[in-house]
Amino acid sequence: MSHGVAIGEVRHMGTAVLEPPPKQIPAEEAEREQARARRAVEAVAADLMARGNLAGGEAQAVLEAQAMMAQDPELIADVERRIAVGSTAERAVYDAFASYRALLAGAGEYLAGRVADLDDVRNRIVARLLGVPMPGVPDSDEPYILIARDLAPADTALLDPTLVLGFVTEEGGPTSHSAILARALGVPAIVALPGAGELGEGTEIAIDGSSGEVFVDPSAEKRAALEADAAARKAALSASSGPGATSDGHTVPLLANIGGPGDVAAAVEAGAEGVGLFRTEFLFLDDSARAPSEEKQTAAYRQVLEAFPQGRVVVRVLDAGADKPLEFLTPADEPNPALGVRGLRSLLDHPDVLRTQLTALARAAEGLPVHLEVMAPMVADRADAKAFADACREAGLHAKFGAMVEIPSAALRARSVLQEVEFLSLGTNDLAQYTFAADRQVGAVSRLQDPWQPALLDLVAMAAEAGRAEGKSCGVCGEAASDPLLACVLTGLGVTSLSMGAASIPYVRAALAKYTLAQCERAAAAARATESADEARAAARAVLSGE
Repeated sequence: MSHGVAIGEVRHMGTAVLEPPPKQIPAEEAEREQARARRAVEAVAADLMARGNLAGGEAQAVLEAQAMMAQDPELIADVERRIAVGSTAERAVYDAFASYRALLAGAGEYLAGRVADLDDVRNRIVARLLGVPMPGVPDSDEPYILIARDLAPADTALLDPTLVLGFVTEEGGPTSHSAILARALGVPAIVALPGAGELGEGTEIAIDGSSGEVFVDPSAEKRAALEADAAARKAALSASSGPGATSDGHTVPLLANIGGPGDVAAAVEAGAEGVGLFRTEFLFLDDSARAPSEEKQTAAYRQVLEAFPQGRVVVRVLDAGADKPLEFLTPADEPNPALGVRGLRSLLDHPDVLRTQLTALARAAEGLPVHLEVMAPMVADRADAKAFADACREAGLHAKFGAMVEIPSAALRARSVLQEVEFLSLGTNDLAQYTFAADRQVGAVSRLQDPWQPALLDLVAMAAEAGRAEGKSCGVCGEAASDPLLACVLTGLGVTSLSMGAASIPYVRAALAKYTLAQCERAAAAARATESADEARAAARAVLSGE
């Protein structure tokens, strides 16, 4: 969900591209059809790149990854094979993507595992070949609430918040791209709401992104109550400023998740005390065939570091693999990339790529008073942590070295990992995915992706306790930190900092300021004592509301 209240008329997303009819072509037309398919693929990839450049920041990395998906060599080869045996270009594209989609779903694979993204790329290529309008956001001169089965990143990233008051999707999950980008945009949103598509075009509805509720044809009294609640929240946000802290003065630094220099302005405006997750993938997606030069990396990193002269900036080194494959780094034939050579594993297999990035970070920080910290993704154990720390030292990097806790083994043996590094950062999105064997992009298993799951809270508590025992910090940089109520619970579990999309920082700051550390600790204990995410959420809310 994405916070806020929106009231307006329903507009539905444009219908998906119809399935092209099966049609055989003469052999002499195959070459022409193959050329048509290649042109359509290149045009769609170029359009996605252009949308990414326009959107900037975190959205840019998402859209550039989608453009790479469109140009996947194996998919293109499959399309051309199908054309060679008589399919039209549009039918070949449709069937090739359907085959790839079924393969991924059947194998439980996470690769480009973003099914909504894959379907969107297919629809855009087929639409171009058929000469029909692209699926997408409806045209409207009046503000509206958008209803969709799911929203692809290409559409979510360019939503106009002056027209799209909010949106509701039937599929997706709390950590899907559409949910993450909605929070970055500050647009009220509810995801994974069954039956949303049945809302009639033009029906007036009200949505409360904070509670996840939809009200059809709200009465004047309900409208007034929702608007009053929204006004009260806005007033509380305006009154809350400065560093993150509980009402009794326990400090909890509130940091921003960013995807590149384009996200810095919003983070500064929201009062971020630094950066808790700087995703560096955006630089590497420009060209999947080779890594960016040390000079290019240095310039981009310095832009971010200069924006927080006295703050803390935590940089995650390249997290390639799974949904972010890179031609020069990622194995092409892995049966399940999410469980294969991903993140730090890829970098240790290509030490020159890691060395160049670490050297660029060292150069970028030269002469700046910024508190630079560098962390590795997908750390499984102490051996991984040691290998990363050794690489940082060899590169001459004067910074704190840390490890992301995204794999349950790292949480279970966090004290061991902390013998090699100086801090931990919990990536709750992937930690939930790996804990529950639940792909974060699949709506059917969204209840297992819920960061309120007591088992996930247990792992967070274990990592935080290890940090406390070793006298080292343990923050959260996953989407869980953007939920104000859960942020209080995480604080109660012993988490030392919270990092989130810039739009969520004021909400979390205001929530923390309402409660003491002891109240947060009691809420955390109550949540962990339950058996489900819904029960955990309700228990924490009851404690903090004094029920």
